[in-house]
Amino acid sequence: MRDQAARIRTGVGRPPAGGPETDARIHTSLQHLRGLEHLARQISFLPRQPARSVLNGRHASRLRGRGLNFEELRDYQPSDDIRTIDWKVTARTGTPHVRVYTEERDRPTLIVVDQRMSMYFGSVLNMKSVTAAECAALAAFRIFDQGDRVGGIVFGDETLAEIRPARSRGSLTAFLTALSEANLMLRADAPPLTPMPLNRVLDSVARLARRNHLILVFSDFDEIDETTHRLISGLSRHNDLVLGLVSDPFADDLPKDLRVVVSDGELQAEINTGDSGTHRRLQDLAKGRLARILDWQRQLGVPVLPLTTAEDSIGQMRRLMGLSGRRG
Repeated sequence: MRDQAARIRTGVGRPPAGGPETDARIHTSLQHLRGLEHLARQISFLPRQPARSVLNGRHASRLRGRGLNFEELRDYQPSDDIRTIDWKVTARTGTPHVRVYTEERDRPTLIVVDQRMSMYFGSVLNMKSVTAAECAALAAFRIFDQGDRVGGIVFGDETLAEIRPARSRGSLTAFLTALSEANLMLRADAPPLTPMPLNRVLDSVARLARRNHLILVFSDFDEIDETTHRLISGLSRHNDLVLGLVSDPFADDLPKDLRVVVSDGELQAEINTGDSGTHRRLQDLAKGRLARILDWQRQLGVPVLPLTTAEDSIGQMRRLMGLSGRRG
């Protein structure tokens, strides 16, 4: 029952009212996300990618672009490409026929953004939740500017907002609003909740994006398993799928002399990384998740954007897409 009440189709609920202005590295706002629109023109999600872009395959782009709509079946003309001949119809009628297709005017894009409590952490510049929100907003603006439909799924520990892809400024604003509200709901004194499984979100993605979508997932991919692998595999077979893996340098290079107290709001425990066994287990946990996701890239051909909280969002997005030179 509580899960049903938490699912809100057009937003994720209002954050607590009042309070002073927060640090933009800790929380983002709708105004801040809107302000990224002019920076978004520096990146591209079109099939033609720079040679050094992680979205560019060895021989061809990993982004297939817009799909094709069947237009008509007609007699073969001398200038037609023989690869368009419909051999079944040709055999049945005794005369060559070709199938004519036209490119879709746009394609739907679904941007999935993780705003669970596991994302509310950062040790250098931004919280992981802020980096994910900024990169998602940059992608949404650029894809909308390219003429494609934009929608998304924004999810927290028990909230989920779905915005179906549409080529309208209203749909884009609805997505950014859901994103900013979910981000503002993250706070250190939040009551402990069982986080929403990523697999449940990916099931929703599969329902909304059956085929020929561009799907971008921005998350730290906490709590993944073999079911996650199966869902990612299924999505990548019928769509263009890009994974934005958000991490923090603290997890990549865990200090060996750290004593920290962690709490879920009710219970607390002290972690001492000076203990070699504890340090090794924590490092193995972080590196194991990274290795697993990079293995998806190798096995499934799914491009991974390794995003870090230690860099500004537009700078690393440009770098990962093989762009250099002065920013506009």
